[in-house]
Amino acid sequence: MTNVKHIVSVILLLHFFACAQEKKSNSANYSYETIVSDIDIPWGFVFLPDGAMLITEKSGTLILFKNGNKTTITGLPDITRLGQGGLLDIALHPDFKNNGWIYFTYASSEGEGSGANTALMRAKIKNNTLTQKEFLYKAAPNYSSGDHFGSRIVFDDQDYLFFSIGERGQRDLNPQDITRDGGKIYRLNADGSIPTDNPFVNTPKAKKAIYSYGHRNPQGMILHPDTNTIWAHEHGPKGGDEINIISAGKNYGWPVVTFGINYWGTSISDDTEKEGMESPIHHWTPSIAPSGMCYVTSDKYADWKGNLLVGSLKFQYLNRCIIKNNRVIKEERLLENLGRVRSIVQGPDGFIYVGIENVGIVKIIPKN
Repeated sequence: MTNVKHIVSVILLLHFFACAQEKKSNSANYSYETIVSDIDIPWGFVFLPDGAMLITEKSGTLILFKNGNKTTITGLPDITRLGQGGLLDIALHPDFKNNGWIYFTYASSEGEGSGANTALMRAKIKNNTLTQKEFLYKAAPNYSSGDHFGSRIVFDDQDYLFFSIGERGQRDLNPQDITRDGGKIYRLNADGSIPTDNPFVNTPKAKKAIYSYGHRNPQGMILHPDTNTIWAHEHGPKGGDEINIISAGKNYGWPVVTFGINYWGTSISDDTEKEGMESPIHHWTPSIAPSGMCYVTSDKYADWKGNLLVGSLKFQYLNRCIIKNNRVIKEERLLENLGRVRSIVQGPDGFIYVGIENVGIVKIIPKN
């Protein structure tokens, strides 16, 4: 009887987390237009105060789009193009208008080991060239695998800089070990120094920049505007993509707990939850391969306000997640079949802009 109750409980738990995945598609309430065309993989993009865009091409090009024209920004560091690695995310300092700092992540071959790992740099732009470049963080060692570089960047309301790095395909080595890089979300001061209240600053041999650990490959991260908490999503293996609310020093379980299995069908873990490890607020099984994330605050989309938008690489749509009490209660597919959705930003004009592979940047226009 005990085993039966356990099985029933597991089934009910799985249903609770997965029930929202019956997605409906509705294109009647919006249209879209392509704003920036001919971009292969728009990994990240930001709006400048004058309305221009900075766009990272994964292949290693930083593009300034202004007044309908694209200009290549020169002076980037050496970028390693290795599998999922290349030029990755980009963010502006919260006081960019006054200090001009931009931040970006990329695959770098500098340091120990062959291959590459994720690096973080900041710089300024003058005459369409990067200047005052400062190398802020580099995960070590390098790996020859092309898997799981992460990476997203976000500032919180206290101007702390958060960035994610995937476990580089080393699931049994990196994510559960705080003395190693990979499978982590990190927190730095804007100048690259370590905050004195980071959770592991006093732990011997720990990487002092670590904020949370036990992650697989986080490719979406935001500051929730209502709660000022960091939300992140990450790729699972076959199943088990997750949305998590990130807290200091917490362990998010990979690979000890997971809703996913190996790509070839065998089990990774018998556990989907465990004491001392944080459970996701939502998971996708089957995997949607999430990338990019945006919380809608704009009044331009009356029905979307307070929703979470997440890109699907695998199924090529924008996923609208309706949230209630920190749970996804319903999902809707948008922009279906245009291409792999890589990045999402709510622009300063209140419109939603979406980076789609082999398309470019599109603007979602609500219909009256």
